[in-house]
Amino acid sequence: MRPSCFVGAVALVLLAVGCADERHPTAPQQSRVPVMQVLRWAGNAPPTFTATGRPAGGNRDGGLQPSLVDGLSLDQNTVTFWAVRGEERSIQINYLSSTGSTSAPFMNLAITDPVYVPGRGELAPGDSVLITVTIDPTAIKLSLEPTGLQFGDPAQLRISYGGADGDMNGDGVVDDADAAIETQLLGLWYREDADSEWTRIPASQSLADKSFVTALRHFCDYEVSFTEFAVSW
Repeated sequence: MRPSCFVGAVALVLLAVGCADERHPTAPQQSRVPVMQVLRWAGNAPPTFTATGRPAGGNRDGGLQPSLVDGLSLDQNTVTFWAVRGEERSIQINYLSSTGSTSAPFMNLAITDPVYVPGRGELAPGDSVLITVTIDPTAIKLSLEPTGLQFGDPAQLRISYGGADGDMNGDGVVDDADAAIETQLLGLWYREDADSEWTRIPASQSLADKSFVTALRHFCDYEVSFTEFAVSW
C-alpha cells in the first residue's frame, strides 16, 4: 500500500472510532444540579423570640394583639397584629440564642398601605386587616399572611441572618467557605405557597448588620438561602 493510501485508511479508522464513541459514550456523564440551602439557626436548640410593635405616633398599644405581652416562644411561634390602610404599623421580632448569650433583631416589618385582601377585596382608608407572622423554628425563614395581601405603597421587610452565627453551610465550622457564601451567593428568596418554586428577589444586603431589606408588594413565604451545585451521574 502506498504511504498516502495508508495515511488515508488510518484517518478513516480514527474518524469511525470517534463517531462510535460519540454515539455510544462509555464514560458516565456528570451533571450539575442546583440545590437550595437554607440557613439554619446556630446551636443545638432553636432560639426563643420576643416581639414588640409600634403604630404611628409611637403608642405601643396600636393594634397589637394581647398575645404579644408574653412575646413568642417555640410553642407559640406565631404573632398577629392589625394593619390599617393609611396608618403606619410595624412589628419587630428579636431572637435570643440557644445559649442565651446573643439577643438581636430577627425581623422588622412596617406596613402603611394594605389595599387588597384575597377573598375580601379592596380596603378603604381606615380599614384594617389582621397580619400573621409565623417563624420557622429550625431555619431562618418565615411566612407572612394573609397570603396574597397586596400593597399600594410597598411594605418594608428586614430579615437578619445573624442567628446562623456565621455558619452559612451548616457544617459546624466557620471558615473561608462561609465567607464566600455570604458575600457571593447568599440572598433573600420567596415562594407563593408550598407547591411553588423558590425565587430570589431583589434585596439590599448589609454585611455589617447581617441582614436583607426588601420592599414587598404582596405577602408569601420568605427565607435566607443560597444555591449550590451538586454533581450527579
